[in-house]
Amino acid sequence: MDPNEYCKEKAARAGTSLHYAFLFLPLERRRAAIALHAFSREIGDTIAKTTEISVARVKLAWWRTQVDQLFAGQTSHPVMIALAPHVQPYGITAERMHAVIDGMETDLDQSGYPDWPSLQSYCWHAAGVVGEMAAGVFGYTDPGTLLYAEKMGLALRLTNIIRDVGDDARRGRIYLPADDMERFGVAPTDILNGRYTDQFLALMRFETQRARDCYREAMRMLPDADRRSQRPGLMMASIYHTLLDELERDQWHVLDQRIGLTPIRKFWLAWSGWVGGGRSIVRRLSH
Repeated sequence: MDPNEYCKEKAARAGTSLHYAFLFLPLERRRAAIALHAFSREIGDTIAKTTEISVARVKLAWWRTQVDQLFAGQTSHPVMIALAPHVQPYGITAERMHAVIDGMETDLDQSGYPDWPSLQSYCWHAAGVVGEMAAGVFGYTDPGTLLYAEKMGLALRLTNIIRDVGDDARRGRIYLPADDMERFGVAPTDILNGRYTDQFLALMRFETQRARDCYREAMRMLPDADRRSQRPGLMMASIYHTLLDELERDQWHVLDQRIGLTPIRKFWLAWSGWVGGGRSIVRRLSH
C-alpha cells in the first residue's frame, strides 16, 4: 500500500472527523497533516491494543528508533516514509515526536490521574504537542498561534476522554481526575461497572464545562493574522464542540455506548467553517 494511503486509512478514513477537517487543505499540507496524525494514532494504538506492558514498552522503544531514523534519513515504516518530505518544510521536530511517545508511555505506569494538573500534562503529550506540530503544517506567522494550538489540543483530548469514559473503563482505565471524582462522590467502581448515578452526571457536567472553557480560551489565544491558515484546527474544534453538545443532550450515556456525529453533519460543520474563514467558529466557541 502507498504510504500516504496507509496513513489515510490509519487516521483519516472517509467519515472521520480528521477526514473532514483536512479535506480542503492543499494536497501536500493535507498529506503532511494526515501523516502526522497517523504517527500519533500508531503510538496510541501501541497502548490501546497491547495487553502486555513489557511488549508495549518494546514497541514504544522501537518507535523511538523510528523517529531517530526519520531525522537521519533512514525511514522504513510507511508512516515515516509519508512524513519524511514534510519534516523540514513544516518544522516538525524529533523532540516533539518523542514527547508524544513520552505521553503514551505514562499510560504504562498508571491507570488514572490524581488531579487536573497531572491530566493536563498527559493531554499536552498526547494531543497538545501534536496540535503544535499541526499548526506548523497549516501555517502560521504569529508565535502566539502555538499557544492556541496547545490549548486546543487540550480541549480536543478532554472531549475524547469524556466521550470514551466507557471504552476506557472496559480497558481498566479512568482518565477523569481522581480528585474530581471524589469531590462529586463518584467511586471508581461506579465507572468500571457502568453505573449511572446523579453524582456521575454532575461530574460529567463539570468536566464538559471545563472542556468548553478550554475551547473558549483557545479561541481567545488565536491571533487574527493566522485564523484563516488555522481553519483545519478550527473545523476540528467545531466538530468536537458539537459532539460535546450531543453528549450533554444524551445525558452522558457514555458508559455503555459510543456517541458520535453523522458523517454528513461533520462535513457540514467543516465546510461552513472553511468557507467562512473560521470567523463563525471563533465567534461560536468564544462565548
